[in-house]
Amino acid sequence: MDNPFPSLPLPPGTRVLVTGGAGFIGSHLVEALLERGCRVRCLDDLSTGSRENVTLFQHREGYQFLQGDVKSLDTCLEACQDQEYVLHEAAWGSVPRSLERPLFYCANNIQGTLNMLEAARRQGVRRFVYASSSSVYGDAPKLPKREGEEGKPLSPYALTKQDNEKWAAQYSRHFGLPTVGLRYFNVFGARQNPQGPYAAVLPRFVQALQHHEAPVIYGDGRQSRDFTHVDNVVLANLLALQAGEEAWGKAVNVACGQEVTLLEALTLVGERLGCHVPPRYLPPRQGDVQHSLADLTLARQLLGYQPVRGFAEGLEKTISWYAQEK
Repeated sequence: MDNPFPSLPLPPGTRVLVTGGAGFIGSHLVEALLERGCRVRCLDDLSTGSRENVTLFQHREGYQFLQGDVKSLDTCLEACQDQEYVLHEAAWGSVPRSLERPLFYCANNIQGTLNMLEAARRQGVRRFVYASSSSVYGDAPKLPKREGEEGKPLSPYALTKQDNEKWAAQYSRHFGLPTVGLRYFNVFGARQNPQGPYAAVLPRFVQALQHHEAPVIYGDGRQSRDFTHVDNVVLANLLALQAGEEAWGKAVNVACGQEVTLLEALTLVGERLGCHVPPRYLPPRQGDVQHSLADLTLARQLLGYQPVRGFAEGLEKTISWYAQEK
């Protein structure tokens, strides 16, 4: 199997906490860290994470699972005890769901992140890397999306990510906790759940065409995304663990740097599955952005980041995984 990730300049046995480690992205981070000899503690309340991902690592040396909720400061303090690094992935995604449950998103995504920052500070964590989102760019129309050119948030979810970045910057500036934020752009890959009304678009396309059903597109399908394979996200996290002081308190784009419309993505999925079913169009969803494309200049400068999977290669790898799981 190919290994696109760098070696970490961390000694074997380095202790890393991954919150949301039973989730799609979190489980990939746990796997990559274990393969590099780290001792990994996974914190997850299993509200959106998968029990299968928890059992995936239960027999791996150096792995520990802690079931708990980031909305509890005591739980966060327990999770951060004796940990050197934190990769904070625990959050609820989905713009539409955040419009239905704004109070929960505030408690889970904002207060939960603040609890983790405070716990990391109190427990002497050396570096705090956290998941932000391209949604922070909101209604800013300019492409590509560049750090420092954010607009107004279009959903409660986007607002929680903007607030997280501001809190993390405060903890770096005033409390000496090195933080690095990673603005993920439309991540996809193995272990991403295609089920339910809040599932991401690519796994929904794959699942629909695997069953020869009409995939659903909200809007006209001409809206574009910077689809980013999960390997790129793992790479960015590993690089952020070793980023210099110039990155502390900042948040950078993590993406492919390639603009793909939903109709183009659907065509590619259909070609790889050998199935072409016309989509079913529904009205646009409130809070969705029209176009998304990342500028990667700052990520290259501060992290040395360069994507290792282009969209087509990542899609091929992802569809192969779904075919095995079918």
